Amino acid sequence: MNRFSFSLLATDPSTAARRGRLQTAHGMIETPVFMPVGTLATVKGMSPDELRRNGAQIILGNTYHLFLRPGHERIAQLGGLHRFMGWDGPILTDSGGYQVFSLGALRKISEEGVTFRSHIDGAACCLTPENTVAIQEALGSDIMMQFDECIPYPADRAYTARSMERSLRWAQRCQAACTPGRTLFGIVQGGMERDLRMESAQALTALAMDGYAIGGLSVGEPKEQMLEVLSYLPASLPADKPRYLMGVGRPEDLVAGVAAGIDMFDCVMPTRNARNGQMFVPSGVMNIKQARYRDDPAPPDEQCGCATCRQFSRAYLNHLFHSGEMLGLRLMTQHNLYYYADLMRSMRTAIEQGCFESFQRTFYAGINDTMDPINHASGTHEPI
Repeated sequence: MNRFSFSLLATDPSTAARRGRLQTAHGMIETPVFMPVGTLATVKGMSPDELRRNGAQIILGNTYHLFLRPGHERIAQLGGLHRFMGWDGPILTDSGGYQVFSLGALRKISEEGVTFRSHIDGAACCLTPENTVAIQEALGSDIMMQFDECIPYPADRAYTARSMERSLRWAQRCQAACTPGRTLFGIVQGGMERDLRMESAQALTALAMDGYAIGGLSVGEPKEQMLEVLSYLPASLPADKPRYLMGVGRPEDLVAGVAAGIDMFDCVMPTRNARNGQMFVPSGVMNIKQARYRDDPAPPDEQCGCATCRQFSRAYLNHLFHSGEMLGLRLMTQHNLYYYADLMRSMRTAIEQGCFESFQRTFYAGINDTMDPINHASGTHEPI
């Protein structure tokens, strides 16, 4: 059903960075790629046309949220997720594993799956490897994710091992439940334990899945530990399959991930931080709500080609934010999505030209430590 393939077009001579191309039933995707998060069948504040204009190639929807509301059966009756939300490009759906993790004490994990109470109305619900695949197929996802368990940080080794092994068994069940011709990615787990991560990667590789994701990062671990995992894990995954780093999305982490050989990323940060008044620029983060921008006539980023920066000033955006005008949040979201897409375009070009190492040095040298800190309070994944 899904015409899925991955082609490796170029590799950087000095790093592990890869330039590739994904073919799906809803179009081609140039990699490395960043996927805006459209949890509830919408990337908050943006229409499909605006997403296209700001560089989005593929968006992410979430099985947990769409299962609870409006329901996958209703979406299927209305023509599938693409038609329902008016987006004709590729869609990847997360299995809901992270959202189940974020429920905490409201959920119970067993070998069968996860039982929980809906955060909407308290109804008893159950997600299993089999029904998460069925839900994703009903949505019409181009790329489906296996159901897995995302463990907290820190977690003791014994629990990490048991959880990783259960996620492997769930991967096998997802694969068995998957309709032939559909695209299913496995998710490597194992916490911060190198041997468990390698065991997970080897077992998933033996299943010959369509692609491989790295889960269980950006869950509160120190940056050094995330980078340590990236230093060895991507290279252990098949070179001829796409590699997806889940929920990691600070610009500097995207650059580090690409250097390590990652092809796909998603994160709520460009949209969520925009709604908090934070705009990403090459030198860091601009907190537009601060008083210093109240009388500033300059565009947010003079080098940026987005419609926000071509038309509006920092002073105007500061005014919109403090006035509670939704236009301000939309304009900042538009800029952040453009910035992320442009960063990915620049990295693809650097890989094609064989100069990614130089690009990486220049990118990090351009970050100004005096700029505003990124607001990390809400995390980088989309919880319940």
